[in-house]
Amino acid sequence: MKKIGIIGGIGPESTLDYYRGIIDAFREGNPGLHYPDIIVYSGDLGELLEILEVKAMDRLTEWLLTRIEALRRAGAEFAAIASNTPHVVFAELERRSPLPLVSIVQATCLKAEELGVRRPGLMGTRFTMQADFFRKPLGARGMQVVVPSSEEQRFIHDKLFSEIELGIIRDETRAALLSIVKAMIERDAIDSLILGCTELPLILPGEAHGIPLLNTAAIHVAEIVRHCMGE
Repeated sequence: MKKIGIIGGIGPESTLDYYRGIIDAFREGNPGLHYPDIIVYSGDLGELLEILEVKAMDRLTEWLLTRIEALRRAGAEFAAIASNTPHVVFAELERRSPLPLVSIVQATCLKAEELGVRRPGLMGTRFTMQADFFRKPLGARGMQVVVPSSEEQRFIHDKLFSEIELGIIRDETRAALLSIVKAMIERDAIDSLILGCTELPLILPGEAHGIPLLNTAAIHVAEIVRHCMGE
C-alpha cells in the first residue's frame, strides 16, 4: 500500500469524512486490522479564504505546494486535496508538485461519464461555482454544466461558511438547498447535481427530486483508495 498524503482542514468537517471513508473502505475490503498510513496536513481555512478573496492564484499555488512538500517529507507517496475549491489551480499545482496528485475533479468527471449524465448542475462555494475547472473538463466530455442563479449562489456560499463548515447542520438549511435543486431541475433541466464542496454531502442526500447528487468527497475517497492499492 502506498502512503497517503492529504491536505485537509479546508474544511475540517469534510477532512474527518475523508478519514472515515478511507478507513471504512479498508475495513470492507481487507479483513483484520491492516490500514494504510495516512498523513494529514490540516491547513488554515481562514488563510485559504483570504487568498481566494483577493484572487491571488500564484499565492494559492505556493500555499498548496508548501503543504504538499511537507507531506512528502513526512513520507507520503502521493497526495490529495480534500476540498474542491483549491482545484482552481490544479493544473499548475500538478506540474510543480513533488508528489503525484489525485484530482477530485478528474474523479468526478469519470463518475459523471459513467452515470451518463448530460446536463449536471454544480453547487459549491462561490469560487467553485464561478470558476471553470469543472465546466471545462465536463464540457470536453460533452456535458453542459449549469450553476445556480446569482442569488442562489450567495445563499449557498453563506450557508457553507456560516453553518456547514462549522459543523452546524440545520433542517431548514437542507430544505432550502433542496428547493434550489428542485428549481434548477424545473428552470434549467439539470439531470444531476455535482456537490462541488466536500461539506455539502454532510447535509444533502445522494439523490433528490429524481436526480443523482454526486458526492465529490466519496468519489475522491474511492479514487484515493484505488491509488493507495496501486490500481
